[in-house]
Amino acid sequence: MTKDASRLRQEQVERLCEIGAYLRQVRERYGLSLDEVATQTMIQARLLRAIEEGSLEKLPEPVYIQGFIKLYADALELDGNEFADAFPTEKQMRVAQTSTWKDSPAAQLRPLHLYLAYVVLIMASVSLLSHLVSRSSPETVTSVRPLTTSELASPEAPSPIPSPSPTPDGANRPPNDPSRPVRVDVTLTAQSWMRVVIDGSTEFEGVLPEGTEETWMGTSQIIVRAGNAGGVMVSHNQGQAERMGAPGAVEERAYTLSQESARLP
Repeated sequence: MTKDASRLRQEQVERLCEIGAYLRQVRERYGLSLDEVATQTMIQARLLRAIEEGSLEKLPEPVYIQGFIKLYADALELDGNEFADAFPTEKQMRVAQTSTWKDSPAAQLRPLHLYLAYVVLIMASVSLLSHLVSRSSPETVTSVRPLTTSELASPEAPSPIPSPSPTPDGANRPPNDPSRPVRVDVTLTAQSWMRVVIDGSTEFEGVLPEGTEETWMGTSQIIVRAGNAGGVMVSHNQGQAERMGAPGAVEERAYTLSQESARLP
């Protein structure tokens, strides 16, 4: 193994450990398992585990590792391209070696050229400003006279714009649907991954940002699972809103028409 190849592999191991540790941290914060991420990304769980542990020897070629990192980061609502580019490959190193500072156009400019360019730019700006000022005539300048007290009190004076009245809580929520008597209103005080299953069918699964307000209605049962229970306020059938659990905790609750809620394991 050459010196460059050894250095590249060492850098790949270090970067993979950093990227994998961060992705695992975000995954655990959302309350996702490796199997759930594997189902979403179509990547085997053992490969995802190797990325999190920084085990380069358990992974295929670097170009495939970049693809796995991109899909993994995208599944966690992160910038997959940015994380993939952070993992070095032989192609990136070869491009970095061939593109040197001496070959760049900026390296061809000497300080004297820069000074001359600055001077010409300043002179052109001053000349243009003088030309515009000389063309303006005094007749075109109009003075603005402040309004007197009598004019402000006259009927012609504009009336102040009234401030909008505050919107009552729940005004933007949809009306009740008699055909779907089970209703759950959710308000997020912090970002959280959520899954909502209505009458046995998954209605929503993903990350919701802070400030989101959602309403789900069903006929018999609504199951709500949150990856950050401390940031989720839930109201059942327009009752008192309650926090699902502690910050960072994973909680799952079932809501029906006959009972308030049932905490699921």
